[in-house]
Amino acid sequence: MCDVPALRFPEFSDEWEKCLISDFGMVITGNTPPTKDVDNYKDGIKLWASPIDLGKSKWIYDTQTKLSVTGFEKTRKLPQGAILVTCIGSTIGKMGMATCEIATNQQINSIITNSDNDKDFVYYAIESKFPKYLTSVAIQAVPIISKSSFERLPNIRTTLTEQKKIGRFLSLIDKRIETQNKIIEKLETLIKGIIETVISSQKSNTLIKNCLECNSSTLQESQVAETGTFPVYGATGISGYTEAPDVNGESILIIKDGSGVGTVKYVTGEYSYIGTLNSLTAKDGYCLKFIYFALQKFCFEPYKTGMAIPHIYFKDYGKAKISCPTIKEQFAIAKRISMVEDKVSVEKRIFFHYQAQKSYLLSQMLI
Repeated sequence: MCDVPALRFPEFSDEWEKCLISDFGMVITGNTPPTKDVDNYKDGIKLWASPIDLGKSKWIYDTQTKLSVTGFEKTRKLPQGAILVTCIGSTIGKMGMATCEIATNQQINSIITNSDNDKDFVYYAIESKFPKYLTSVAIQAVPIISKSSFERLPNIRTTLTEQKKIGRFLSLIDKRIETQNKIIEKLETLIKGIIETVISSQKSNTLIKNCLECNSSTLQESQVAETGTFPVYGATGISGYTEAPDVNGESILIIKDGSGVGTVKYVTGEYSYIGTLNSLTAKDGYCLKFIYFALQKFCFEPYKTGMAIPHIYFKDYGKAKISCPTIKEQFAIAKRISMVEDKVSVEKRIFFHYQAQKSYLLSQMLI
């Protein structure tokens, strides 16, 4: 026997017991049908999960790769409700639950729960423990939890009746998170559609260098503080803070060196930016926010140089053209898209609220 969780439904008082993952049910490691045999994959209709398919939602409705009926017969089939856990590679710990019969590759260990355990409870019991599981993974280039090690990982469980109530309750939170994510995806698709319809599909008529000024920075990440008043932007967002901002106003920050070259971000206020970025500002007669939306769909690929570390230079892509209507139309289009962007921001805050709520409940309702 062991302790009980801090947060509990009032009708339950039994102590929880220690167990291993193997006590929850049968553990199965996936496999890959021979890729040289095209008949295993041709006209695939059967779901075959790899780590890329896990972690997006609790429930797995589709997979990037599908198998033919012939290929599926060569796998270790899993029933609806099986719990899939990535146990090899950089995405170790990503999880999902099968919504239909499915198979997986060898990077995934799956649990088919037995009659003594509720599948939803087991899913959350493993999810809540995985950060601790990772501390037991040997330090190596490719992190891995073998099937035998996975089966021996410790966990805790309660009576089946309490398991079912916990599982149902937490599943409701995950359903709300899933719905919220779909709302965000639809709004982001709407933004892409508007950009494509009113900007990208129009005839290009203006050189980029004629509507933008390019500015650079010598600031390095080693010069940035972890805390401070004003943000310092890097390739992945805010990389630190400073007390002496270099910029006060709006600009488009564009990654010019390394991974993600050509990625743009609109910022305003007081801030600085790392030297791997350029700051683009609008010349007179142009709306910067409009150009930011135009550059989201601009193809920088022809302007990339360098093999190991790609670069783009304003002197090169500045010679390309984009579609620029009258300044009045630019502001009107930018305002229209910005309104949808503001809605996305609101929905994302709600999404993060639900995620935080779930994390809290996992920490309080499970040991």
